[in-house]
Parts: sequence; structure tokens; C-alpha cells
Amino acid sequence: MLLPLCPSQLMVTYNLSSLSTTKNQPSQQTNYTSKQELPEDKFVMGESLDIIAKIDTDERFGPTNQILPASGRKDIKAWQKSVQTLLRTLQRPRYVATGLLPEFQQLDGRHAFIKNHQLPPYEKPEWKGDGSPENPGMDMDLKLKLYAEAMATDPTPLVEDLNARLVELDDMLYSEHYCSEGGFSLDDIDLWARLRSITIVSGVQWPTKLRSYMDNLSALGDVPLYDEMAL
Repeated sequence: MLLPLCPSQLMVTYNLSSLSTTKNQPSQQTNYTSKQELPEDKFVMGESLDIIAKIDTDERFGPTNQILPASGRKDIKAWQKSVQTLLRTLQRPRYVATGLLPEFQQLDGRHAFIKNHQLPPYEKPEWKGDGSPENPGMDMDLKLKLYAEAMATDPTPLVEDLNARLVELDDMLYSEHYCSEGGFSLDDIDLWARLRSITIVSGVQWPTKLRSYMDNLSALGDVPLYDEMAL
């Protein structure tokens, strides 16, 4: 099953072009892949940013060169890496627990995500697989148990840590409209998509500038945040 275009990473294309994307409906099969499809050309691409680059340089989809290139900022990349474990612990169990996200409304969809997305402290080689000698990894029952335990654990210490880390990021943000000096860029496509996932976590306290940034880009791309379904 091909996954639909990622709305959070493609938000700007909805606003800047006339592209009409068709989302694949979930099915009962479990052989999901990470491939994404650009319906107009029947291209299958592995990365959302590749799709964005094509849309932004192809006149068929509207005005071109509307998105500035990535700046290569090392401070934001370092911040993202520093919170990776924290965010995986908080976000991943909540994705599947809400039952409100379309891709997780079916049991097969939830199990496919759990099967392929490890929780800390485990790394992907330890997590993926069926437990056989040929394909080492945890069995599905243990993965389900770990996700349930993570969801049942009091998140307060982790949320407090996250709140402090968001203050750090707020200081790195250039403005409430784009994160890097010069204008809207691929930096924003990447950062906003990652930060959007945080809105599924209840109790997060957003610094003023960073919250305005989230709201402004949500409105720009007409892509809602997850606040209303936060757990």
C-alpha cells in the first residue's frame, strides 16, 4: 500500500500551487511501505522533500521557486537530534492511541506502525523482525506491551523536559513566520512538520514566538495541528 503524500511536509504546496492530491484509502493489508506517490505523474518517490522540490520547480503545478533552499543550519539540526529520544517516547504511543488519525483507524494500520517504529531505548535493529534467527527482533506481543506501558506511564517529567527544550528552540527561531533569516524555506518544511507532531502531546507549554510560528504555518498550509486530540 502506498502511503499518501505527507500533509505536514507538503503544506506549502497546497497553498502555493494548484496541485490536487488523491489520498490512498487504508486497506486491510499490512504490507505498508514508506513510498509516496505524486499522482499527476505516477512517480513514486521515497522522500517528501523530493516531491516538494519537483512541485516547486514544475510550472504545471503553479508558480515556481516559491520555497528557499535549506540553509544548512546546524543549531536547529542539533536541537532536533537532541530531542529525538524524548519525542519518540512521547509521540509514538499517542499516534496509535488516539484512534482519530485516519492512518491509524484500522487495527492493521496501528500494528504496522508499531511493528516498524521502535520505542527508546531500543534501536531499529533490535526492534524490527519476527524473533526468528533469520530475522532477529522482538515479537509483536512484546512490542504491543511496550507501547501500552509507554502510554500508561506518567508523562509529566518528560513533558517538563520538553517544555524546557522548546524554550531553547524559541531562541533559535528567526521570526513567527519562518525559522531562518531570508524567508520561507525548506528549513520550515522540515521543522514545522516535526514540531506538528508535538501537538499530539497534552500539557506542552509553547513559548509565545514558537506557538505563533506553529499557528501561522498551519493557517498558511491549511493543515491543522493535533491540539484537539492531544493525549
